[in-house]
Amino acid sequence: MQFKKQNGRSNADLELDHELPPAEPDEETTQAASPGDGNKIAPATVAELEAELEKSRVERAAFLDRAARLQAEFDNFRKRNAKEQQDYRDYALADALKTLLPILDSLDRASKTSGASLEDLRSGIELIDKQFHDALAKIGVQPIPAEGELFDPTLHQAIQMVDTDEVEDNHVIDELQRGYKLKERLLRPAMVRVAHNPKNG
Repeated sequence: MQFKKQNGRSNADLELDHELPPAEPDEETTQAASPGDGNKIAPATVAELEAELEKSRVERAAFLDRAARLQAEFDNFRKRNAKEQQDYRDYALADALKTLLPILDSLDRASKTSGASLEDLRSGIELIDKQFHDALAKIGVQPIPAEGELFDPTLHQAIQMVDTDEVEDNHVIDELQRGYKLKERLLRPAMVRVAHNPKNG
């Protein structure tokens, strides 16, 4: 194709003169076109994140310090409580022993007595027996009733069942070894013989 010349210029040159100049990219287009710009964080945002991180570190340190203090306080409380319980047991035992010392004194005096009659020895044994039972009562130890009582498996230990019509059925005939309770707690059951007599039951 041949272009006509006009005033020394071809038609092609004139068409190029009328073409629009290329558009200058705006800021938004430049940012969008720049590869990798989407992963950048503004400086203000970085500063905020660093501040939040530092705040979290401070809070974590405070929490760990408080947890350590609470653990130390709990350990001290546990040790103090254990010591108090041990002291209570020791003092309770000391009080119990104090009530038994007069009995030991009586036994010591009896062992040093010479030339005493059989009656005097019997009276001395009875006195010591009474002292011992009084001492046990002071610390809450009581004998368990047995002879003539209805057999109670929670308090009595049957050693023998005896066929008899002299005692009601399932009642204790006699006591072979006395049982004791500490307040409401069973120390040992009474060892007994129990009557077996369905006709009188």
